[in-house]
Amino acid sequence: MGGHEPVAEVWRGDFLESGHHGSVVALDADNRPVLTVGAPDVPVYPRSSNKPIQATAMLRAGLDLDGELLALASASHSGEPYHLDGVRRILAGAGLTPDDLQNTPGLPLSTEALAAHYAAGRGPERITMNCSGKHAAMLATCVTAGWPIENYLDPGHPLQRAVRRTLEDLAGEPVAAVGVDGCGAPLFAVSLTGLARAFGRIATAHSGIPEGRVAAAMRAHPEYVGGTGRDVTDLMRLVPGLIAKDGAEGVYAAALPDGRAAALKIADGSGRARPPVLVAALRALGADLTAVDALPVDGSLATPPVLGHGAPVGEIRPTAALAPHSIARP
Repeated sequence: MGGHEPVAEVWRGDFLESGHHGSVVALDADNRPVLTVGAPDVPVYPRSSNKPIQATAMLRAGLDLDGELLALASASHSGEPYHLDGVRRILAGAGLTPDDLQNTPGLPLSTEALAAHYAAGRGPERITMNCSGKHAAMLATCVTAGWPIENYLDPGHPLQRAVRRTLEDLAGEPVAAVGVDGCGAPLFAVSLTGLARAFGRIATAHSGIPEGRVAAAMRAHPEYVGGTGRDVTDLMRLVPGLIAKDGAEGVYAAALPDGRAAALKIADGSGRARPPVLVAALRALGADLTAVDALPVDGSLATPPVLGHGAPVGEIRPTAALAPHSIARP
C-alpha cells in the first residue's frame, strides 16, 4: 500500500476533518500521462471496474448481447426491477434460470428496491446481488461456447482464462496477482495505468467489434450500469461520450471517446472520495464538465456535500495534488 498520496480532504465548514490517500493516473489519447498522483504503476485489484473488460472477453468468446443487456453484463446494478428483469432475460436466452447463478447472494443496493424486498419477506438472493448481470452473462457465454457451467468460476475454466487474456491484451501488461472477488468470480490485478489503457481501448473501439459494442451499450444505457442516483450512472449521462465503472475498495476507471482515460484507487477503500477525484482527473484531461459543474451543491459530484443535520455544511475536495483540476471556480 506504499506510495499513495493525499487525494481528497473532507471539510466540515472551515475545519479539515478527514482525508483520504490514494493514487490517480490520467492518460491522453496517446497513453501519455497528463496527471499522476501516488503510485499508479503498482498493481491493484480493479474489482468491479473490470466488468467492461470481462464483458469484452465474453463477446470475444461468442456471447451475443447488445443494448441494455450488454450494459447489464458490465454492471454493478442496484437491484431495481428493470435490472432483475434484465438478468432473467439474459439467463432465459441461454435456457437457464436464476437457480443456475453461482454468485454470492446479496441485497439490492437501491434503497427503494431494498425496502420492497424486505417488505416481501425476502433476504439476500443471488439475483439481487449487484454482480448478477455479469454472472448471468458468464453463464450465457459458457452455453454459447459449449463450456461447462458447473465450474464457471474456477480460474482455470476456459471463460476465466479468456477474461485474463483479454485484460492483459487491453491493459498492455501481465496480470500481477489472482484472487477471488466478493461475488466469487476470479479477480485479476493490474496497475491503474494498465486499467486506464484498457478503458481507453474500449472507449475508442469501432462499434462493430466487442470492445466498441461494450462502450456503445454503456453509453446508451447508463442506468443499467449502475442505477437511480448512482454517481457512475450520473457521470455517464452528464459527460459527453464517457464510459465509467466504479469498483469496490475505492476504485474507479473512465474514458472519453477519443481514448483519454483515467483510473484511481482510494487507499482506505472509501467510496465517498471516488467521484470528486475522478472528476478532477477528467478535468485534467479536458473533458466537458459543464453539466457536472452545474449540479446543485447538495448533488455535487465535483465536491460532494458534507452534511450536518441533513443540510450541506462542508464538502469533499480533491487535494492540491490534483489542483488546478479540482473544480471550476468563479
